[in-house]
Amino acid sequence: MSRILATAACEFRIAFRNRWVAIATAMMVLFALVLAAAGAAPTGDLGIDRLSVIVASLTSLAVYLVPLLALLMSFDAIAGEVERGTLPLLLTYPVSRLHILLGKLLAHLAILALATGLGYGAAALAAIWADPGAVKGLPALGRLVWSSVLLGATFLGAGYALSALARRPSGAAGLAIGLWLAVVVLYDLAVLALIVSDGGGALTTHVLPVALLANPADAFRLFNLTASQAAAAAGGIGGAAGAIPLWQSAASVLLWPVAGTLLAWAAFRKVTP
Repeated sequence: MSRILATAACEFRIAFRNRWVAIATAMMVLFALVLAAAGAAPTGDLGIDRLSVIVASLTSLAVYLVPLLALLMSFDAIAGEVERGTLPLLLTYPVSRLHILLGKLLAHLAILALATGLGYGAAALAAIWADPGAVKGLPALGRLVWSSVLLGATFLGAGYALSALARRPSGAAGLAIGLWLAVVVLYDLAVLALIVSDGGGALTTHVLPVALLANPADAFRLFNLTASQAAAAAGGIGGAAGAIPLWQSAASVLLWPVAGTLLAWAAFRKVTP
């Protein structure tokens, strides 16, 4: 554990020097405050507290922003070491590849946790200042924070795997952006096309729930909307949130980070210095 923490501390200092901490935090705080100002408009119509409605809006923000930040932080984690020639030196230390990978993961997760905590916290403070009754939504906000970190862990693992496979930061960057577009943007468009073409038939009833749970971004969104009971504020996918049991989306949210880390480890083991 001490080796993992030492690696994590080194990676965190590098990220801090490269201003990733400031960039991630500034982006989360800025977008969260904008959504806090604009996302609570339907509160009176829905009959739920202001913060729960804001959480629904923040969930949609996190689906796009957290994976993007995770991939931008991880795409050169291994390819960059290879290109700079520091990987052979790193492997001469008494640390295994798994220790190195977990250290990088822990450091990047700390950055994501800091950014999401400050961003969502700023939105919560704004909501509570405007409406003291918004404190009822704090449990939903807490769920959003830790599930956002798990969503980030999934894409960090995917980014490490792409970084190991590409072996060049430029190639890894292209693969990372392609993965983000495919999983976060194009996947939902394909699911929407499936629903429209099926017209409420068997595909919508049986295939749609599986397709949503098979995507970490959609599973994250389903989990938070179902748990916070604010699906009506989200629209679109909010309708599917009530049809999928909470335990299924929770299981997907918990299992995807493990799968991402194992994939990264398998790819990193094949990298030759």
